[in-house]
Amino acid sequence: MKTVRKGLTLIELTIVVMIIGALAFIAVPRLIMATVALGRTNTCAERIAAAIRHCRTLAISKALNNQPGFELDIIDANYIIFNVRTGDVNETGAIPADVTCKGDTKFQFGPFGNRTVGTGTLTVSGGGKTYVISVITSTGMVQCTKQ
Repeated sequence: MKTVRKGLTLIELTIVVMIIGALAFIAVPRLIMATVALGRTNTCAERIAAAIRHCRTLAISKALNNQPGFELDIIDANYIIFNVRTGDVNETGAIPADVTCKGDTKFQFGPFGNRTVGTGTLTVSGGGKTYVISVITSTGMVQCTKQ
């Protein structure tokens, strides 16, 4: 007479659960770190775009006393907003070590909010993602788009 096997033994189920647990133990921390790096890149790109907008706002609001305007420079792992006429630093910010910025590193705005220096395109990369920050020359409008 044949016996029909209808299920798995407790030992088989235990082995399968242990294998799945070991794989999860290895894979989950890597997924979390990739997500953190992606979030860091996104935050950095948005922060730089906001700083460029702030630089433009300063140039417009201080136009009466400051005809040359304001400039944002990216130097090494920092960005700096300063008054072009006096050289006074208005704001600084750090760029994380695992995020790279390529392209235009100088954004200068005149008294009407128009960009006066640079090509107006900055690429921010890290964590497998790339963002492009672009500034329209005539209007000074800042856009941050994910590639």
